[in-house]
Amino acid sequence: MSHLITPAILCAVRHHGEHGAVVRALTPEAGLVAGYVRGGRSRMMRPVLIPGNRVKADFRARTVEQLASLSVELEQSLAPLLAEPLPAAAIEWACALTAVALPEENGFPALYEALGAVLDAIAAAPAARGWAVALVRYELLLLSELGFGLDLSACVMTGAGPESLVYVSPRSGAAVSAEGACGHEAKLLPLPAFLRDRVMDADWPAILAGFALTRHFLERSILIDRRVDVLASRDRLIERLQRAVA
Repeated sequence: MSHLITPAILCAVRHHGEHGAVVRALTPEAGLVAGYVRGGRSRMMRPVLIPGNRVKADFRARTVEQLASLSVELEQSLAPLLAEPLPAAAIEWACALTAVALPEENGFPALYEALGAVLDAIAAAPAARGWAVALVRYELLLLSELGFGLDLSACVMTGAGPESLVYVSPRSGAAVSAEGACGHEAKLLPLPAFLRDRVMDADWPAILAGFALTRHFLERSILIDRRVDVLASRDRLIERLQRAVA
């Protein structure tokens, strides 16, 4: 990449030097791209360089190995939502996960669309019921896009169809029916019906079970060396969700 102008979702911002910032942004075609924003810590740029914001990004690099210089033009800001604990935690986690999980400059158009949809849902319904299911699904999609998808097509033990699936093997990620799990239920992870049936509505126990399911596979397969730093933001989100629905 020598020059790239593209819409982008800001996923991570890190101070660099006295005045600049290194930004990682998800783009539709190039995937996750890093760039240096000169003056990124200035009063003018701080409200722009917020994870979750959508920008028009202009990346320029002289060589493939060089960190690109980046200029951005704000297109949509989620900054007002950062004053609300639940939306703020959800935005922080979704963006942090994306920034640490994806390899740079590999296209993931489905993830770009899905992350945008999650952020739009958070902006439209800060109360959480409207976006929690979408966020669980985003985590599942990310696992799938990186080669760690769950197999929810049929019971791995009996071959029974999707409608009978109620568990997932924590080792293989394959789904199991009640019949197939007989006697081994305690060793399996519950599969919420909304993930099995691919519906966008669920009650809170099912949503929290969905987050527990995805956490296991994210922690095991993707966040192996980054658990403490990244999962802390997820833990904040889950704690706030549990308090909100208690």
